[in-house]
Amino acid sequence: MVPPRYRYEEIAIDLQKRIDGGEFPPGARLPSRRELIEQYEVTEPVIDRAMLILRVKGITETLSGVGVYVREAAEEE
Repeated sequence: MVPPRYRYEEIAIDLQKRIDGGEFPPGARLPSRRELIEQYEVTEPVIDRAMLILRVKGITETLSGVGVYVREAAEEE
């Protein structure tokens, strides 16, 4: 049996799928925190935790006061 996921994990997975699928290509800015709160119908801390997961995985980078962006793909050797 698969353990239930927390909502922030589900959101991080969904955003990662959207990034991988090309909806948000490298260098693209993700929707604002407010937009994500409305889109997923959750609270600010839930979005913050989802964004932390993406940042720790190296998928996104946060520019303070500017927004969250999809990281450029690492150079393939």
